[in-house]
Amino acid sequence: MKKTSTRLADGRELLYYDSRDDAVRDAVDRRPLDPVSTTSEVRRDPLLGDSVAIASHRQGRTYHPPADECPLCPSRDGRLSEIPAADYDVAVFENRFPSLAGDCGRCEVVCFTSDHDASFADLSEEQTALVLEAWTDRTAELAELPQVEQVFCFENRGAEIGVTLGHPHGQIYAYPFVTPRTALMLRSAAEHRARTGRNLFDDIVGRERAEGARVVLEGEHWVAFVPYAAHWPYEVHLYPRQRVPDLRALEDAARTEFPQIYLELLRRFDRIFGEAAPPTPYVAAWHQAPFRAVDRSDFGLHLELFTIRRASGKLKFLAGSESGMSVFINDVPPETAAERLREVASE
Repeated sequence: MKKTSTRLADGRELLYYDSRDDAVRDAVDRRPLDPVSTTSEVRRDPLLGDSVAIASHRQGRTYHPPADECPLCPSRDGRLSEIPAADYDVAVFENRFPSLAGDCGRCEVVCFTSDHDASFADLSEEQTALVLEAWTDRTAELAELPQVEQVFCFENRGAEIGVTLGHPHGQIYAYPFVTPRTALMLRSAAEHRARTGRNLFDDIVGRERAEGARVVLEGEHWVAFVPYAAHWPYEVHLYPRQRVPDLRALEDAARTEFPQIYLELLRRFDRIFGEAAPPTPYVAAWHQAPFRAVDRSDFGLHLELFTIRRASGKLKFLAGSESGMSVFINDVPPETAAERLREVASE
């Protein structure tokens, strides 16, 4: 992998990740951009004890542009975009409309491919490995920022999820605090360790592999399963079989196998509701240990992949119980979801 760092016209950082060492990335951003101005502010909720990012400048962000005006496509045919180069493998840049900025953290956009009409599932194993390298590199660099406590790499896919740009891309949030969901995981892991003397993440993976009913697929270094208490209609957790706290610690063998396992999962998601159904909307979320957590070595890196579609033409809405009380009600039994995801394996 070759990494090239440059700057956009307004001073934001842009990084190219190339599979070829001889790639030259010297294109200049020729857009007349004003410096980025943000109003990002993090406020703590005294009642719930969590944090909320207030970012009113995001109201003006790009919203469903036509394909020929996509800001994530390469700059070519006289049209200038966020990517000055005429082509790219993987590109990462500071978000022009960040939810978090400055002392409040950092937000980045990850463009998986220059092909506007592709999806992550269309990538080759080599391209997927390069995206994994980019995620890992960004985690390592953002970990060095003094204001950053946790890095979250994720992809939102589909208009139903709220995606406003159709180009295949994800995001990276570098939070100045430990997120509530991660704090709950750390608390549960600490309680499990105190009660049993064992690691919670290891026991979860061990239980799923032993019972087998919810396992979707398994490789030599990764295992994917629908969790016992799945929140979403179709939800899969992907774990490396050798527990590590974050992407930086993944062993080479696990990195090598990841593209094959992950691409198969994504392709199965697109088959859940039949070949004629629209592409399945989903969220793919990496869970990594906070950098300064006392018990971070007990944390288990994993990816959670889920869709809000519960049946063809029907979405799972977070209504009263979910939104009001954080109590999820799942219409699809996890064992049924796992069976369906096994049925739609690639031929």
